[in-house]
Order: sequence, then structure tokens, then C-alpha cells
Amino acid sequence: MFNLKPRRKTSHKGENGVVLVVGGSEDYTGAPALVGMGALAVLRAGADLVTVASPEKVAWSINCIAPDLITKKIKCANFTRKNTNEIMALVKKADVVGIGNGISFTQGAKEFMQDVVKKVVCLRKPLVIDAAALRVIKLQDVENAVLLPHAKELEALLNNSRLEESEIRNNIETNVLVKKGHPLTTIFCRKKTASIKSGNAGMTHGGTGDVLAGITAGLIAQGNDLFTSAQAACYVNGKTADVLYKKMGFGYLASDMVRTIPFVLKKFQWQV
Repeated sequence: MFNLKPRRKTSHKGENGVVLVVGGSEDYTGAPALVGMGALAVLRAGADLVTVASPEKVAWSINCIAPDLITKKIKCANFTRKNTNEIMALVKKADVVGIGNGISFTQGAKEFMQDVVKKVVCLRKPLVIDAAALRVIKLQDVENAVLLPHAKELEALLNNSRLEESEIRNNIETNVLVKKGHPLTTIFCRKKTASIKSGNAGMTHGGTGDVLAGITAGLIAQGNDLFTSAQAACYVNGKTADVLYKKMGFGYLASDMVRTIPFVLKKFQWQV
């Protein structure tokens, strides 16, 4: 179905990917859990290190939820443009940047997300753009990114970009767009399209999209191209949900998915 880059037996810490996740807000009470789930999914997908940059109180909460995560505690209640330079110092140390999860639309947050995306594009580093960030950018302003909209986010993204859905392919250039849905998720790039049918109705639980963003970032960080990473992440995310549905019905949670990812992903991983 897809070939993931193998891991060298002699590799050392950091050589299999470093990811920065920028997300969270004090006004969004679920932010620590959702951002934490996404960041843990980065590690479960096989990347070596993940740092979560969040407002201070959110970051402390994330540490309580998941001691495996490194957090950068940004001294603010919610992100504004004042925080851009501090975030960009962290971006320089990362292989991939994920942005949007758990960020609420407080004053200055829109401009913050736009600034960070623009500056990451200038550095030519891969991006995973999800949730709130999808509602404030234009497709034409983004390069080397995987975008993960559900239906409402796609509507906002297309409105901002002044595009019709039929025009997506001709306006994504170096990007990959994942149109999330059930029973079918579609992945677009300029020259290719793939469809993924894994997944079930239990994925309506909060956090499953954050997990998808984390898997995607983790696979990109390990050296896989954007399209392969998005395709593999969508399949693994949905298949993990299918495995859990067989065991638990619709009562499984995003945290259950995070724990189950390695068992599904294992058959696509090898070392050389």
C-alpha cells in the first residue's frame, strides 16, 4: 500500500525525527488533552523527540498528562504575535512543525498562526496544519505542508483562498490536502489522489483528528514524503479505530488509539 523509510539499526537519538507541536490555549479547557494526544501520537508513530509549545498553564497540564512529552512553557494565556519569535527559535531545531490543535480564536491568535506559518514556509520546513490554523490561512500562501481539514474547516480554507473545491488540485503546488470524512478520506496532491476507507463512526470522539495530525508529523519527521506520510497516517489512524471497535465497540477514546498505533503501524516499519 505504501513504503515507509526504514530506520537504520545504528541510528541515535534525534536522527529519526524531531517534531515541534504548537497548540493549546487557556480558554480551551480540552486543549491539554487534545494537544497531548497529538504529540504522543508523534512518538507512537516512531519519531524520536517531540516538543509541545503551549501557553504556560496548558504546558504544565500536558506534562501531568504525559511525562514522555517535552514542553516549552510560553508565558501567555493565549498566543499572540508577541510569541512568534520565541516559537521560531524552537522551529529552527525541529524537522517538522505541527500547528493549530487546541488554539482558540482569542485576540491576536489569528495573526500569530498566520505569522508562524509564513515564517516556517520561508525556512522551507515541512508543516502539518490542522484545526484552528486551517481557518486562518490561504492555500496559495502555504508550501510543503499537509493540511488536514474536516468538512467545516475545508469550507473555511476554501473561502479564505477564494477557491471552489474543484480547484484544489491546481492550487496546492507542493502541498498535500487530506479531506477527512467517513466512510471515505481523500488525499490530494498536484499529481496524485488516494482514498482511504479504514475507520468507523466511533472516530467522532474528540481527539481522533489530533491523533491523525500527530501520526502525520511523526512519519514526515522520519524522512517520508508528504503524500506517503499523509496516506499512511490516514490508513493507520482509521485501522487503529477499527481494531479498537472490534474490542470495545464505540466506547474507545483517542487515548486508546494512541496506545494502539504501534501495533497497527508495525507491519510497515523495518530497520536496515
